[in-house]
Amino acid sequence: MKAMFDTSVLVAASVRAHPMHRRSIPWLKRVRAGEIELHVAAHSLAECYAVLTAFPIRPRIGPGAAARIISENVENNAKLVALTASEYRTTIRELAKLRLTGGVVYDALVARSAAKAGVERLLTLNPDDFIRAWPEGEELIATP
Repeated sequence: MKAMFDTSVLVAASVRAHPMHRRSIPWLKRVRAGEIELHVAAHSLAECYAVLTAFPIRPRIGPGAAARIISENVENNAKLVALTASEYRTTIRELAKLRLTGGVVYDALVARSAAKAGVERLLTLNPDDFIRAWPEGEELIATP
């Protein structure tokens, strides 16, 4: 199966202290076992770094540890999907047509990346946000 994990699932699978770790880690294990072909929006690398280094646990996840977590759990296991400048512009125009504002743009970029990669499933801990941003992909959006 071809799947895209959004940042929420990547972080939850990577941090044992995350409340959704137990639900997310089996999916990452399936990737490592070769059962899932993982695709990740290139922009999610930066988002993962931001979330990991700000995650409210003690001790904090430092920059080096965050980079290592991303390398081991994402870069070593996923095909990165980068959007073109034109695809960014199109995403913004489509959000404007849907009258959506704020941070939903980041979910829309992941959704556009999922569509571009032709995934069979987009895994997220925020399904309602993705459905708003990508209504035509609703049947592909799932939670761990």
